[in-house]
Amino acid sequence: MMKKTVLCSTHIATMESGQPYGMIENGAIAVDEGRIVWVGQSPDLPMPYTGWERVDYGDRLITPALIDAHTHVVFGGNRAVEFEMRLNGATYEEIARAGGGILSTVNGTRAASEGALLRGALPRVDALLAEGVSCIEVKSGYGLDTETELRMLRAARRIAQERPIRVQTSFLGAHAVPPDYADRADAYIDEVCIPTLRAAHAEGLVDAVDGFCEGIAFDPAQIERVFVVAKDLGLPVKLHAEQLSNLGGARLAAAYGALSADHIEYLDAEGVAAMAAAGTVAVLLPGAFYTLHETQMPPVEMLRQQNVPMALATDCNPGSSPLTSLLLTMNMGCTLFRLTPEEALAGVTRVAAQALGLADTGRIATGLRADLAVWDITRPAELSYRIGFNPLHKRIFGGLE
Repeated sequence: MMKKTVLCSTHIATMESGQPYGMIENGAIAVDEGRIVWVGQSPDLPMPYTGWERVDYGDRLITPALIDAHTHVVFGGNRAVEFEMRLNGATYEEIARAGGGILSTVNGTRAASEGALLRGALPRVDALLAEGVSCIEVKSGYGLDTETELRMLRAARRIAQERPIRVQTSFLGAHAVPPDYADRADAYIDEVCIPTLRAAHAEGLVDAVDGFCEGIAFDPAQIERVFVVAKDLGLPVKLHAEQLSNLGGARLAAAYGALSADHIEYLDAEGVAAMAAAGTVAVLLPGAFYTLHETQMPPVEMLRQQNVPMALATDCNPGSSPLTSLLLTMNMGCTLFRLTPEEALAGVTRVAAQALGLADTGRIATGLRADLAVWDITRPAELSYRIGFNPLHKRIFGGLE
């Protein structure tokens, strides 16, 4: 695609506010140097752009490219055996306490080289790219020692060198207590997690700091010690919160101005209010809800009432959500959590960008990156409606096909 291009389509969902999906019929998007310089109805195209190359997508839908705001795509090993264990009656907590769960992936990840971690991640990334994804968040957290956590983050950074995709990294050293620190979670935070965070930041490997606040992981006081360091380093925070119980993690995250609180099935009214006041995004992860056979749904109606933005993400990981389809995630968000199709699409575009602290993507608007998806459909609801069907016609990344 040339640097100066006008993209024309019968249907454009800008995901701007004001009308459903921010729809523009008979629309056009002017793109220059990878940025959107104008968007509106084709007859209103300003004179300076009329001589630019035109690409007419006909009776198709253009949306912002999709964003996966919560993934763990860099890891070693495989946990299909635990999938079978769960189907034979074991619970997530029972598997974790028996040395499975996150810790089983730790062993596989520690044994993998940086190159092996990258090679393992790329097929998962390719599956997301094939569905119009332009940006993913990638967490560490399967090393739980300094060497492996840094290796994971380096591999995550390299994804953007191997594929046309934007990668935001999150340091998740407070993901689980490793076996060598069993019953010494505080010592792990002080001796491994925090020093590794400082080392990763010094190497330029961290965009945000995450943690797992849960009975099988870390309590709020331990997570707060990590957040204090993140704040000192000038890094935004986010948190796995209220997935299996309510420890008040979302309130803690909100108190630190967190970008997002994720999972939140057990979030209460106080937590919702705290998130609303802080502008913290709720990232809903129906893949884990589905895989773990959970029954406690996130408080979607309370989130709506308090105007807490809701994002959707795959939570792609080897154990609780081996999911590499953001389109299926949208369908799950609607069918399992009762989101509307418009909320689902906003949750993987505009709100997902907000959950990552990105202001230059997630919408089709003047000045933003030309990260776009062209679909062989005419109505945005079709993206959430279909199951196992990918209608992507073209993915445009920074103005380039």
